[in-house]
Amino acid sequence: MNALISLHNSVFSRLERADWLAPTLARFVFAAVLLAYYWNSGVTKLGDGVLGILQPSTGAYVQIFPRVFEAAGYDTSQLSIFHWAVVVAGTWAEFILPLLIVVGLFSRLAALGMIGFVVMQSLTDIVGHHADPATIGAWFDRIENSAIMDQRALWIFVLLVIVIKGAGPLSVDRILRRRASEM
Repeated sequence: MNALISLHNSVFSRLERADWLAPTLARFVFAAVLLAYYWNSGVTKLGDGVLGILQPSTGAYVQIFPRVFEAAGYDTSQLSIFHWAVVVAGTWAEFILPLLIVVGLFSRLAALGMIGFVVMQSLTDIVGHHADPATIGAWFDRIENSAIMDQRALWIFVLLVIVIKGAGPLSVDRILRRRASEM
């Protein structure tokens, strides 16, 4: 029994000292699960041509401001500069924040931004798109796969690991930190 306890303590004490493991795995999981999801979502919001990054598609307004856009008769000219700015910023965020996390540049700030993005996305789905109770879900129930309460809580947890632990050793953040300490 003592040998088993010693083996347990030896293995898990090494894991506790592996500060690089959790942030590296969090970034890997983010890239594997959410990078393409957010980039594809961003692509649906781009307008036509080169200026599409500044002139979002009508679908972008439907996704981000569903009730307001409906009230405006689905006419973008009826919306304010505020609506345009939010849609453009949200579209850019779907490309920029995930990229920053994956390459490990300003990772903590990018992960905080993504947490805010996920919260706003969830609120828009619930309030603006009238998500049904099954889609919203509930914690501590027997159903593990609701799209909002369950899945997005796990997304936020992965992002919180990056906020708390940083990007890990395989990141631009680490290179910049080393260079700054050498100066």
